[in-house]
Amino acid sequence: MSGKHFNVHEVGCCIKYFIFGFNIIFWLLGAAFLSVALWAWSEKGVLSNISSITDLGGFDPVWLFLVVGGVMFVLGFAGCIGALRENAFLLKFFSVFLGIIFFLELTAGVLAFVFKDWIKDQLKFFINNNIRAYRDDIDLQNLIDFTQDYWECCGAFGPEDWNLNIYFNCTDTNLSREKCGVPFSCCTKDPAEDVINTQCGYDIRAKDDNEQKMFIHTKGCVPQFEKWLQENLTVVAGIFIGIALLQIFGICLAQNLLSDIEAVRESCLFT
Repeated sequence: MSGKHFNVHEVGCCIKYFIFGFNIIFWLLGAAFLSVALWAWSEKGVLSNISSITDLGGFDPVWLFLVVGGVMFVLGFAGCIGALRENAFLLKFFSVFLGIIFFLELTAGVLAFVFKDWIKDQLKFFINNNIRAYRDDIDLQNLIDFTQDYWECCGAFGPEDWNLNIYFNCTDTNLSREKCGVPFSCCTKDPAEDVINTQCGYDIRAKDDNEQKMFIHTKGCVPQFEKWLQENLTVVAGIFIGIALLQIFGICLAQNLLSDIEAVRESCLFT
């Protein structure tokens, strides 16, 4: 950086403070996400025993807060300080980082469309892997319960997927009270019940298929997700297009401010 100070009024004041205000929101949101992630790990004792991060066999939802929060924090910091201090390096970093994210999103979208069957197989593997670790982590457990309750599904492709879990399988060696059952989030809701019956899935898979349909959701979460995606395709597409336009808009504003800064620097060299 050169140690020169430029006249604020010569450097596109509106663009400068718009980028600053826009990014400070992302910076604060990123800090909030990171705080939630660190608090969650602290409550689970991960921070006092870092090696326990690898102990969970399934997906720890805290990672989602950590990654999203980290990206938002870094981007918000670069855009906010870069605009406020007219720092060309930070503004270039902001533009390039945002461009890389946009490119990765675009690539992921194209690959997901081309390799739909592979994505479906990976989704099944992901869900089944987390079914195995259902009782290992409370955050993962809550995530699975929310998913099954929201999409009215059970397992990846059906209730039998819960055979993968040591507490719910139907083997003779399983001494758990939940043997041959499913989590309560698989159960159909009774409007008359004010309190959730957490034991509603006990022994349910020992019954025949027709009887199971009376008490639990028998459709898998993968087909239910596909159905939801088809029904809400316009909304989902609109959200992704909106995010993409926002990213392009951010890159254009940063580049515009960079051009102003470079133009002022050049004018200073000739004065």
